[in-house]
This record gives sequence, C-alpha cells and structure tokens, in this order.
Amino acid sequence: MNEQGRALTVLTVNTTAFTVCFAAWMMNGVLITFLVTNGVYDWDNAEMGWLIGVPVLTGSLARLPMGILTDRYGGRVVFGTLLLSSAIPMYLVSFADSYMAFILTGLGFGLTGAAFAVGIAYTSVWFSRERQGTALGIFGAGNAGAAITSMGAPVLLRWLTDGGTDLDGWRTLPQLYAVALVVMGVIFIVLTQSRKIEHNTEMTLGQRLAPLKSVRVWRFGLYYSLVFGGFVALAQWLVPYYVNVY
Repeated sequence: MNEQGRALTVLTVNTTAFTVCFAAWMMNGVLITFLVTNGVYDWDNAEMGWLIGVPVLTGSLARLPMGILTDRYGGRVVFGTLLLSSAIPMYLVSFADSYMAFILTGLGFGLTGAAFAVGIAYTSVWFSRERQGTALGIFGAGNAGAAITSMGAPVLLRWLTDGGTDLDGWRTLPQLYAVALVVMGVIFIVLTQSRKIEHNTEMTLGQRLAPLKSVRVWRFGLYYSLVFGGFVALAQWLVPYYVNVY
C-alpha cells in the first residue's frame, strides 16, 4: 500500500474509532434517564446531573495528557490502549447497583472523551499542511456518535428490557458498548501503523506545555469550551429534556 493509501486507511479507522468513542461517552445521558424514568433508581435532578456529567469531566481533563502521550508515543499505541482500557469500566457499569458505583464507572469510561485529542494529533501526522484541514474535518464527523447514542440507545433499551417488562435488561447495554470498544480497539491496532511527529521525542514536558503561555491559546480554548461544551451539554441533556417536557 502506498503512502496515500495508508493515510486514507488511518483516517477511515481513526474516524470510525472516534465515532464509537463519542457514542460510548454519551451513554449516560440515555441510560440514567431511562433508569430514573422507569423507577429503577430514585435520583433527583442534581444527582442525575452529576451522573451524566462525570464522564464528560474525565474526557475533558484527560485530553491534554492524552494529546501529549500521542505526540510522544504515537496515535496507534495510545488510541488502541484507550479503546481497550475504557472498555473495562464500561463493562463494569452493568454491575453497578449504587450511586457511587455509577459515579466511579462513569469516571472510568469517560476516558473515551479524550479520543478527540488523540485522533486529531494522529490524523495530522499523516497529511501535509495543505490537506490537514480536510482530513481533520472528516475526522470531526465522528461527533455523529452522539446522535447514534441519542437515537439508537433508547430503542435498544426498549428491546433489551422487553418493552419495560424486564427492567434489569438495561445491564446488557453497557456490555454491548464495551464489546464495541474492544472490537474497535483490535481493528484499530491491526489496520493502523505507527507514526510520530519528527524530533518530538526530544522535547521536554516544559517545551510541550510552552504554548500555554500564549494568551491566544487560552482565548481559543475558551471559544472551544463554549461551542463544543454547548454541543456536548445538549447531546447529554436532550433525552432527559424531551422525557420531562413531553
């Protein structure tokens, strides 16, 4: 396979993996709403907010260190490890039976939210500056994972619980997400190849964090937090909003 073919393969697998991760990252918005609406757990709005928001918190905080690790060790190793490791707490959600258990497992599988930083860095090294914008735009389509969960998970929950007659069937949902993460992790490792930024291994941690001294970086970070943060908040709260209003 020539260089262009390898780059397109990486972009395709990278985008698919990001879609799977984003779908998994948004799971609690649907699952927690289902559990409360059907009386499986009696959590108030504040408790629901924490359960829905905790995975988002982990994913957000992990993006900087995961991006640094990607520059240092390459996207193939970091993204593959992220997919496989986040599948463990995702699977453990199926055994959760208390508020704290949902919090802890949510903190664990929230690592899937850091897939964006890994994928951006990994995609960039495969394309020239002239093509990076297009490539990253295609990769960004993985945000559609939010729609996949918002539209598909409620239907899947109804089927798994036999229309609400077997409510304990909800436990299969996180197991299916965990399987999807593992399968995607294996596919990712098999189909992609290692590539890192040239001379990046020689940089110190201080040099990697040097851009944080620029006001422009913080300003664009603020823009990003408002725009993407609003999107994530809407994706997470759309299901409970519709359930409460309609």
